[in-house]
Parts: sequence; structure tokens; C-alpha cells
Amino acid sequence: MRKLAAFTVSFALGICLAQYLLPERLLLPVAAVFFAAACLALLLPGLWRKRVLLVGTGLALALGWNWLYSYAVRAPLAALSGSEGTASMTLLEYAVPTDYGAKVTVKLEGVPLGKVVCYGGADLLDLEPGQTVAAQVKFQDSARLREDTITNFTAQGVFLLAYQRGDEAVYGEGSAGSPRWWPAHAARAMQNRVTALFDGDEAAFLSAILTGDTSGLSEEARSDLSEAGLSHILAVSGLHCGFLMTLILLLTGRHRHRLAAALALPVLMFYTLLTGASPSVVRACIMVVFVLAAPLFQRDSDPPTTLSAALFLILLANPFAAASISLQLSFGAMAGLLWLTPKLQDLLLGERPSGKVCRLLVSSLSATVGAMAFTVPLCAVYFGSLVLISPVSNLLCLTASSLVFTLGLGAVLASFLWVHLGTVIGFVPALLTRYILWISGVLASVPHHALYFTNPYLKYWLVFLYVLFAAAFFLRPKARRKYAVAGVLAAVSLAVTVRLGAPHYTRGGLDAYVLDVGQGESVLLTSGGKFALVDCGSRNSWYDAGGIAADHLATMGCGTLDYLILTHYDYDHISGVAELLARARVDTLLLPDVSDDAGAVPGGAGRPEPRRGHSIRGGGDGLHPGGEQPHHLPAGGRGGRQRTGAGRPVHLWRLRPADYRGPEHGRGAAADRRP
Repeated sequence: MRKLAAFTVSFALGICLAQYLLPERLLLPVAAVFFAAACLALLLPGLWRKRVLLVGTGLALALGWNWLYSYAVRAPLAALSGSEGTASMTLLEYAVPTDYGAKVTVKLEGVPLGKVVCYGGADLLDLEPGQTVAAQVKFQDSARLREDTITNFTAQGVFLLAYQRGDEAVYGEGSAGSPRWWPAHAARAMQNRVTALFDGDEAAFLSAILTGDTSGLSEEARSDLSEAGLSHILAVSGLHCGFLMTLILLLTGRHRHRLAAALALPVLMFYTLLTGASPSVVRACIMVVFVLAAPLFQRDSDPPTTLSAALFLILLANPFAAASISLQLSFGAMAGLLWLTPKLQDLLLGERPSGKVCRLLVSSLSATVGAMAFTVPLCAVYFGSLVLISPVSNLLCLTASSLVFTLGLGAVLASFLWVHLGTVIGFVPALLTRYILWISGVLASVPHHALYFTNPYLKYWLVFLYVLFAAAFFLRPKARRKYAVAGVLAAVSLAVTVRLGAPHYTRGGLDAYVLDVGQGESVLLTSGGKFALVDCGSRNSWYDAGGIAADHLATMGCGTLDYLILTHYDYDHISGVAELLARARVDTLLLPDVSDDAGAVPGGAGRPEPRRGHSIRGGGDGLHPGGEQPHHLPAGGRGGRQRTGAGRPVHLWRLRPADYRGPEHGRGAAADRRP
């Protein structure tokens, strides 16, 4: 019996009950019930005594610990919500830019536990971790943003938001020179060095895969990687720790276990802090530490026990991390790799001897399907998508990504000694990065590479899929034929589901679909097989207006959006345009000759520079909200052919107010006119 695994899994289950089901007032009474059940287990005979005792104790401690953590850590910060005053804060990281200035995670003076996210001016971007800032702020509970008690903030241990009032702030040195901040300084130094060695999306990709910072990726690259099922390459996790361990073993030799362990432990811990200590990389680090430490204590390493122990330690540090999407995906993928992947390999290889190429293909397919087994439902819930091309993309790109990480890290470290040496070494990872981005772009353009749960029938097909293969697993005899039959049934039913989800939009009438983008606007119009989208934006950061529109278009079978019509340039009407242009073909873009909510007129002479980048702007060949250079649209009605963020041609029209006043003003609607 795995005693540690039984206790830690029970603890994790109790935390999930506390986070998702039980109200806070019931935590202690229910914990008392579980503890009483554990005590009564002492009366049971044999093995059942241990089982009930471990499970009951784990559940009781989890509920009690969740209540205590909420009382001691979250409650003092939440009590400040709605208040306003002068606050002194210590920066825990480098600030990142926002539409209104910058934001940074801080520690509030006088409150030793818990973290706060401070939204302030652009001056925060000049500060380093450890420095202090004192400013007039207004506080808001981070758990009450969307009428939820669980948000992405609380999952990261952030329980309060501070909004700076006014421009006055006092900055101090604080503990900026402390060794505590060395990992953050190292991450910033690596990012700066990557920018010096590489350009464009190559630099952004290297920075993401090495440090976890994906902010520099273009919308097109980000969209292609996501659509091809390769986003996990950039989410620092066990994959990256595996790359790092491979590099360490190459340096120390595979047979020098003590030296490898002595070197790997501090390196992995430093790398965990350097990348921001996300749940996925913390999980991987803890598991590697258990594996390396097992021989020192003359114990065998047990993967399920190690995985559950890692989850226990993460939830012990912050019970609210149970709601982290990163944590759920990481542990779901790892559970599938440990349980399902070996079974798939045995099933596909059989008892006959196989060549190296066959074993490599089977190993890659088994690992991908195993990781997807428990993460597909999570992706359906959180992202509303099912990437069918993922096994192919992982087969083509995982090896290349490991070389990008290893050689890219070598190039960055070498550049600190001699820049030219880093440039030479960086030539290969730059080529491989281009290859990965090219492959992701090609796969993302394959029809039906991904399906979206805007198709109302797809969720039923997903349930059918799991029931189908579960039945095949439990049915006897244990032969491969039954899985082949299940696979054929799944494929046929999926084709029917896709067909049912794409209604016929060829009738002469006009259908209007108001898309749910929160505080914003996005209306999809379709008639006679033609599609038009009026606006595409949201002021709520948790809504991806461009992604929502692209998902609906793909589900409807729309290959090309005939018209993208922007009524004006306010942020909540255009914030999703860049994402939409990166994912969908647009034939005609119609833009108004009006100002945005910052008073800017795109292409107008002498216009004021928008503070928040609300007007459509372009950097290079893309159209992006908030780019550095204004995209000057042609004067008058008809424009020339331009390039969208996806590198595809699009007709640009500039509309005067008279163009869309309607028939009562003697003019037809502008959308009825073709260039």
C-alpha cells in the first residue's frame, strides 16, 4: 500500500472540496466529521484501518488547513478591500507594461503574508525587485472581480489589488541588492542577452522557452503555436526541467549519479525561482528532487507517490493553487504520462520486435495521447478547443524544441563571456526556432486542425469518446482490434458532429449572432454564405474577443471573413482585432474616419498620440492595437491592398461618417459596397 500517496491524494481531494464545493463556514464542521471517521477507523480490522485512517486524516487536515490559510493569509488582505490610503510596498518582481502604465506584484508593508498586485504609472518599469514604492492607492479584493471566489490571482497567492491614485509616488532602494533577488536579475539578464543575440519572434521564442516570458511573441506566432497544439513548449514545466537534466547529465556523465545529483539540485531550484515558480515547474522540480534523493536514503523512487507528494507541497504552500489552470494541466498531463503512456506503448508495439524508427514514432504518439487523456477535458472547459493536429505537431517539433533549449541556453551563457561566441552558437537554435514557427504556421492552416466547443454538439461527442474507449478498456479479451473499432467509431462520429455543427448559412435572410465578449462588442452577421463581423473587442482581460470570433467562424465553416467592420476605435471595440487577423482570413476591412476614446484619428494630420494605443496601429506588416507606428490608411473611400497580421492580403476601406448613416440620409450602408 502506498501510504504517502494515499494521504497526499486525500489531502489534495480535501483542498479541491474546499475550493470548489464547500462554503467557508462549513469547512471546520466537515473537517471534524472526517476526523471522527478517521478515529473510528481504529476499530476496523487489518488493512482497512490504515486506509480509512489515512484518507480521513488527509481530508480533515486539508479542510482545516484551507480554513486556517484563508483566515491568516487571505482575510487580512481582503479586509482592506474598498479602502484608500497611502501604502508602502516592496516589489517582488520586475514590473510589466499595461495599457494604462504598469503592474507589478508586491508585498504590502505591515501584512507579512500574501501578495498584492499594484497597478501604477510607467515609472514602475524602471524599478528592480526589492525596491520600495509608497503611493496613494485604492484596494480591491482580487477574488471578487467576476462574482467568483476563485480567480487567477488567488491561485497565484495574490489576494488584493492596489490601484495607484495620482502620479505622486516615493521610491526607495529597499533590499534591491539582496541575494534573494538574484534569480529575478538573472532572468532579466538572460532576456536582455536573448534580445541582443536574436531578432523578432526568434528572440521572443528563445526568451519564452528559457525564462517563461511570452510577452514578446507576435499575435501570429502565439496564435499558430496555440492552434498547432505547441503552446506547452513555451510553458515552463517538467519538459524544460527534463531538458536541463539532460544537459547536466551530458556534462557530468550518466554514471556519476552523486555528482549529477549534487549539481542538479541547486541548479533546478535556482531555475524554478528564475522562471517565476509556476506550479508546473515547481511540480517538476519536486519530482526530480525526489528521484535524485531516493538513492541517498536507500529507497526506490515511486512515480505516483512522487507526483502526489509534489501536489501536497504545492497546496500546502497555497491551497488556492488548486484552481490554477497551469497546475491542473501539469498534473493531468503527468498522470496520463505515468498511467496511460506505458499501456499505449505495449499495445501498439505488441510482442514483435520493432525497429528504432517504429519505436520512436510509437513512443512519441503514446506520450502525446497519454498527456492529452486528462488534459483534453480541461482544455475544453478553459479554452473551448480540441487540437486534433497535436500528435503530429509534437512528433515534428519536440526534438527540435529540446535542441533549441539546450543550444539556446548555451549561446546565452557563452555570450556573457564573449558575444561573438554566443552569436555563433545561436545560429543553430535560431534556425530550429524558424522551423518550429514555420511548422506551427503550416499545421495551423490545415482545415479542421482544431475544433471548437462553439459547436454545441462537440461536448456530447467528447463524452461519447471517453465512454467508448473506457468500454473498450474493460471489455475482454485484451486485443488491439477492439481499440481499432473504437477509433473508427470515434472518427465517424466526429465527422458527423462537425457536419452538424456547421449549419447552412446560404439562405437569403440575415442572421445576427451577438458574441459574448463581456464589456465590449462583437456581432457576427451572415447571409447567403457571406460573413461580416462588426467590431471585435472587450474591455475585460479575461475575454479573448478575437479568439471567440475566430472560434465561431471556424465552427460555421467560414474560410474567409468577407467583411470586418470597425465602428470606432475604442479599446472595447478593437482589442481582439490582432488575434482575429492572426487566425482568420479577412477579405475587406472597413474603418471609420472617426476618433477613438483617447481623441486620436488614425491617419489624421497632427493627431494626438493615444495614451493607451486604442487606434489600429501596425508594426512591420501587421495591424495591431497599441503598436509603435501608426498605420496610415488611404484618404477617401477606397484603399490599396495591405497585409494583415497573418501575412495575407486585405482590402482597406476608410469610411466617412456619411458612409454609414443609413438609407434615411440618402446613402446605402457601407457594407453593401464592394471595392
